[in-house]
Amino acid sequence: MSRRSSLRLSKGNASHGLRPSRKSAVKTRGNSAVRAGGRQSAARPRTVAGVAMKHVMRKTALRDCSQRCVYCATRLDQHTATLDHVVPLAHGGQHEHGNLVVACGPCNRLKGDRLPFEFFARNPWAGANFVRYARSVHRTLKRGARRAVSLAFARDEMAA
Repeated sequence: MSRRSSLRLSKGNASHGLRPSRKSAVKTRGNSAVRAGGRQSAARPRTVAGVAMKHVMRKTALRDCSQRCVYCATRLDQHTATLDHVVPLAHGGQHEHGNLVVACGPCNRLKGDRLPFEFFARNPWAGANFVRYARSVHRTLKRGARRAVSLAFARDEMAA
């Protein structure tokens, strides 16, 4: 088998009876990709309105959190702040004002998709700062944070 024909086979050329290549399975229509079956891919192009709305939400959350990370209390500006969903979207949280806070990148990655009570039980220092700096979150989230922090500190005292 020559090098040229082996390249055709590895690319999945339909003329050799193999599955069609990825290029032929995906057609583009405007800005979105359409699969061969007719359904659109999950990736959507960013709209200007969506980016502007996220910018406004970050600015509002930054103001409400006293320009500090709600978990480690470091100072943030518009460029270093990241939006964090207190109750993650993966666990049914909403993308709304009472569920959004600002966090630095390392704290946001540390929290990941954990529920706030799980995160504060592991990191009580983050819960203490959350109670202090997260002013615009739902009251139930703040109550839960206080409870998780007090239980974590009590557990640490009993272990000592």
